[in-house]
Amino acid sequence: MELQEFLDYMNRGGTVDGDSEMHRVMRRLSFEAMKITAELNSSYHEPEEIRALFSELTGKPVDESFAMFPPFTTDCGKNITVGKNVFINSGCRFQDQGGITIGDGALIGHNVVLATLNHGFAPEKRSSLRPAPIVIGKNVWIGSNSTILPGVTVHDGAIVAAGAVVTKDVAEGTVVGGVPAKVIRTLEQEQTKPTEEEIR
Repeated sequence: MELQEFLDYMNRGGTVDGDSEMHRVMRRLSFEAMKITAELNSSYHEPEEIRALFSELTGKPVDESFAMFPPFTTDCGKNITVGKNVFINSGCRFQDQGGITIGDGALIGHNVVLATLNHGFAPEKRSSLRPAPIVIGKNVWIGSNSTILPGVTVHDGAIVAAGAVVTKDVAEGTVVGGVPAKVIRTLEQEQTKPTEEEIR
């Protein structure tokens, strides 16, 4: 099976059953991603080397403005798209089979988890996987130790407070926090970020 065929299927939200051909492709991509991230995380790399490894991981070039502090892990890699001036801090874990898109100017804090897969609820379907995309808008700030769940869009300019678990879409220009995340407040146009007490 070709990579694009797999990605098209996942991006349509197709279910992946355990031990199916689609599941075998998923495993193969996971091992390829582990090999690249092992190199990324095993020693010091200059910023341009990090960009080159991340481009290899995703299968597409990233802009020169992209920056990352390893370590970083993902179990696919080929369904990640990042914009310009994106920063990903250390310890992040992406599960991108369902698709992760990160818009221009987004800041991703330490130890953030972006998870695009759910398992089947029924015990007999527990090994089945159901993908749903995560979209991070432009100029979004995701605080450290946050988790974004499948199917969530965080709209432009929003902020996710540290430690939040985001289970539904976040409106543009709002601050959310807690488990599950709820709106803390709305950002005024002239205000670019909340107080440190609210985020950290």
